[in-house]
Order: sequence, then C-alpha cells, then structure tokens
Amino acid sequence: MVGAVAVSNGLGFALGVAAPQGRGEGLASHSASQLVSVRRKESGKLAVVSSGRRGVVRADALPSSQEVAESVPGATAVTLEEVATDSAKPNSPSNGPIAPKKSRNGDIREEARRQCAGSEPTTFSAKYVPFAPGVETDEEYSLDEVIYRSKTGALLDVKHDMEALKKAGDGAYWRKLFDSRVGKTTWPYGSGVWSKKEWVLPEIDDDDIVSVFEGNSNLFWAERFGKEVMDMTDLWVKHCGISHTGSFKDLGMTVLVSQVNRLRRLGKPLLGVGCASTGDTSAALSAYCAAAGIPAIVFLPANKISIAQLVQPIANGALVLSMDTDFDGCMRLIREVTSELPIYLANSLNSLRLEGQKTAAIEILQQFDWEVPDWVIVPGGNLGNIYAFYKGFYMCKELGLVDRMPRLVCAQAANANPLYRAYKDGWDTFKPVKALPTFASAIQIGDPVSIDRAIYALTQCDGIVEEATEQEIMDICAQADKSGMFTCPHTGVAMVALQKLRERGVIGSNDRTVVVSTAHGLKFTQSKVEYHSSELPDITSKFANPPISVADDFGSIMEVLRQKLSLR
Repeated sequence: MVGAVAVSNGLGFALGVAAPQGRGEGLASHSASQLVSVRRKESGKLAVVSSGRRGVVRADALPSSQEVAESVPGATAVTLEEVATDSAKPNSPSNGPIAPKKSRNGDIREEARRQCAGSEPTTFSAKYVPFAPGVETDEEYSLDEVIYRSKTGALLDVKHDMEALKKAGDGAYWRKLFDSRVGKTTWPYGSGVWSKKEWVLPEIDDDDIVSVFEGNSNLFWAERFGKEVMDMTDLWVKHCGISHTGSFKDLGMTVLVSQVNRLRRLGKPLLGVGCASTGDTSAALSAYCAAAGIPAIVFLPANKISIAQLVQPIANGALVLSMDTDFDGCMRLIREVTSELPIYLANSLNSLRLEGQKTAAIEILQQFDWEVPDWVIVPGGNLGNIYAFYKGFYMCKELGLVDRMPRLVCAQAANANPLYRAYKDGWDTFKPVKALPTFASAIQIGDPVSIDRAIYALTQCDGIVEEATEQEIMDICAQADKSGMFTCPHTGVAMVALQKLRERGVIGSNDRTVVVSTAHGLKFTQSKVEYHSSELPDITSKFANPPISVADDFGSIMEVLRQKLSLR
C-alpha cells in the first residue's frame, strides 16, 4: 500500500500494514526508517507516536478509522476486508502496486504501430514555400518533392498549417502534450525532436523516422562562471553538444534523414545523401545515414577540421572526399554534384534541418517551465541556426504557449564575420568575405547560405550581432573550463559576445540569459592542449594551467604542494 491508510477492524486502527501472523494483539505500522502508531490523547484528540522499534498498538486505546482519516493528513479510511484483498495483490519493492508492463512482443516500433492501429489520420500538414516574409505567393511544394530553391532562386521555408495547430488546442494543450512526452521511451516521442512531431514533420509515418532519441539536452545554471566572470546571477548554458554525435546538428539531421528514408520508401530514386561540412554536419549526417542504411557522401575542406570531427564520418562508413578548398568551395561543389546526380543535399540550404533545430528553442522554454528568458545567444556560421531558434520561439508565441519572445544575439568569429559587418552597416548591405582560419572551425564561413533568414530573424526580435577574436575565444574558453565546463570554441564565441554586451550594459546582471553551446569540447581538445602548453602562435595563454614536472620523491612533492597550496 502506498501512503497513509487508516484500517479499522471494529476495535481500533493503525497506520501501515498488518502485523505478521501470530501477533494478533494489533496492527503494526512501519516504514523504512521507523514505526508509527496513533493513539487518543486524554483530550480526545489524536496523537501520532513514533517509535524506533517495532511494537503493537492496543485496540482499546484507539478511535475509529473514520476519525483517523479526518485527523491525519493523507489518511484514507478502509476496512480490514479491503486490506486483506489488497494484500493479495503483487506488490513492488516499495510496497506499492506494480504498474502493468508494456508488451514485450516486438520492438518499440511495433508497439507504436499497435498503439496507432485504427487511429484517425493527422489533420496537421506542412509544405515548402519560398522564403519571402510579407510577400504573398501561390508557389508551394510538397515536402515529398526534392527541391531546395524557389522558381526565382530564393531559399525555401517549411510552412505549417497554423490554423490546424490552433484548432487542436490552446497553449495549455500543447504545453501539456509536450511535457507528457519528456523522459519516455515510446517511439518516436523519446526524442526531443520527435516529441514535437506535430510541429516538425506532422505527416511522416512513425516507421520512416530515423532517430537515436536526440535532443532533451542539458540546460544548466552556470553559477560560478556567471558570478565570477560575467557578474551575473541568472546565466544558463543550453548544451546542445551533449548529443549523439556531439553537436546540435543531430537535431536537424534526424528530420532530414527521416524524410529521405520516407522518399526512398515511396520509390524516389535517391542514391544517398551528401553534404559539404566543416565537421559537425558530416558527423551527424554519417551517423543517421548509417542508422538507416543509407549511403552518405561528405565533402570536407582538407586540414581545416579537427581529427575528432574527421574520424566520425569515417567510422560511420561515409564516403569522405577531402578537398583543397574551404567550406564555401565544398558547398559550391556539392551543389553542382547534387544537381547532376540523385543525391539528396543535406546542408542547411535544405530547410528541413531547421525544423529539427528549432526544437532546441522549444526545449529551453519547456525547461524553464514555459517562462521566457530575456536573452538567447547563438554562435553563427552558415546562419541557419539563428533562424531556427527564432522560428521555435515564434511558433510558441503564436500558438499561445508563451506571451513573448526573447531577444536573440548571433555571435560570429571575427575571422568569419559577414553578418556582423552587415549589422554594423545597419543591414544596408551584405558582402561575403573570405573566411580566415579560426579555432571555431565549424563557423569558418564567409558566404553563409542563410543570410536572408538570419537578418529577418534578428530584425524581428530586436536582435544583436557580436564578434570574437581568436585571443578572446581561447581566453574565455579557459575561464569557462576553470568553472567546471569543457567548452568548444564556438561556445566561446557566444560567451565573448555575452561578455562584451555585459561590459556595455546591454545585458543586465540579473537578466536571464542562455548561451547556446553548439558542440562538445571533446571534439576540440588539440587547441586546449596547445593553449595550456602555451604553444598557440600569436596567442597569449593568460589562463594556462600546465602540468608541473616534479621528481618522484616525497620531499619534492611536498615542496610543490606547499608552494601551490600556500602551506606553511
């Protein structure tokens, strides 16, 4: 039995479970830590008496079970016959009824099929439309078409039937639905992306979904770093790098590869999926294609990504082509190849990925119990992610889950900063730049595909763009790591942006602020090793913490400890 129960046998009562046979004097009550009995005071009121040992309760000293139920919070009056019936049921180790187990006949996909058998088709839908905010157009395409741009060459956007989503329920309905799926293993809702399926790809069959239950990433309070480095009380880090392949790219790739899986089952002649990458995109694509048994083709710039990033697509069986060019060159070549061969393009030119990436914004709201932060800072390279965050926040506001949107900040490396330059020019002009090498290699992009999306998102939410130099990136990463993190350089770019906005007073000390960490620091260990070894060219390792060489004898060790620990 769970909770407090008052048991009556016509003579008296006790709280808990019946005593073992042979102890007919009364009913013993016990928990893991103590025994509890209840008796009547001389005043006629009930008193709870605790005992550290097992004992019995005299029946003639006790009132009726109904009186107990009325006097003890949480107690329920039951008869001895009800207790006897309940005691015959199988109990869990915590003395509570065992929940019915799910059927083990088949895997979780088969279980999902059985659950959905006979259910009505979804009333939700989505389609491709040209990305042209404020411009009316009849041009639209099914998501089952292989298309990346509009007739005029504009980017495409995935447009959801917002009226159907509103008709399904209000904000409270959607909040409750999304919250009910967190932490579950029901296919496909165990994924942080697919737990929002109605807002992502509503018409895809669950059988076509390719997922490793990505998303649901950690949102943690950066207490020490916030207070000591930023002078902030409410700084948070959304660690999207705690994911299957170590970056936020998993969120979009599960959607794109799932749709490719669907298209292949529909008979579309797709040989595989291809991408140009600075590292993280190729890792995500290769992993999800491997999970689905779909060939992956990856174009990488030679000697411009970390070994950890390079080995991921190789290990997952992708066809990896290393080219003597930068990301922009790889992007140009993959577009030419996919226009000639039936290879599906996986770069963020393809708007499907953004549908998965926007769920990180919804997760932030969900993790704050649907309260809106003041600021969200996102590293930006090809610039699809800043628009994805905008879209996630916008849909939550539009559908009534929240009543406002946060202000967005896009952070760029100074060595690859075309968006920052356009922002400083008042958005009047945009000019691609030749991206220079940066520790934040995944955002070393001088001609971003999603420039129009990013400018639109930032202008709609009074957004800001900041930049970070290489020295600033490495220093802030070292400071963050000393507070218990292990940051990637891209997260460092976002932290530098925050630091500059704090120094100018734009972001307040009590503003609830979220820094989006886009990848795991374990992918970028070489730059950390070289920083702490003071081996990085043109970088002063101000916060280096190198190991200390010491002789293998007690006296030498004690001398170093006394010095470093200020011991006498």
